[in-house]
Amino acid sequence: MKISSSLFAILLCALPSLYATAAPVNEEQRISVDIRRTTFLVNDIDTSLQLYRDALGLNVIYDQMINSPMENGETRKRRLVLLQANDTFIGALGLLQYIYPEKPQRQEKFDEPVPGDPIMVMNVADLDIRWKRVEKAPKVAVIEAPHHVEYPRADGGKIAVMVSMIRDPDGYWLEVNQLLDAPAKASD
Repeated sequence: MKISSSLFAILLCALPSLYATAAPVNEEQRISVDIRRTTFLVNDIDTSLQLYRDALGLNVIYDQMINSPMENGETRKRRLVLLQANDTFIGALGLLQYIYPEKPQRQEKFDEPVPGDPIMVMNVADLDIRWKRVEKAPKVAVIEAPHHVEYPRADGGKIAVMVSMIRDPDGYWLEVNQLLDAPAKASD
């Protein structure tokens, strides 16, 4: 009984490391810059929301039409939706749709990310459940289904991650991953 109690205690202590959480930087180590949000220009916010809100579970914190006058007397119309996961200060995703005038479409498409392409990496604690919704979201292209990858640590250890890659409805590259080990640290 003593062995199983010890094993249970070890597992209980290890569980928090499986779900990486952001920790604030110590005040004396802070720099004067925070990366607050990445904004994707999209063709149809409602289609994009089916992936980011419905499949991935991000919370909509802002959804507004933005109207501003143009030099020719017409009104520029845009819709901006902001989504967040767990942090209220950093890590927001903006979806911006130009309704009028419409923006030109990108012509080139590549089968893999190339310089100039952003790759957004998201960590989810329940990839096995969320993946079913992600691959069914409209206009999502699955590049790589979830698979096990081990990244090297500087100390010779490994960081195990379930990695997947998709393209969203507008062609943005997304890694939707699940950390299986403690995340990398500066001391690695």
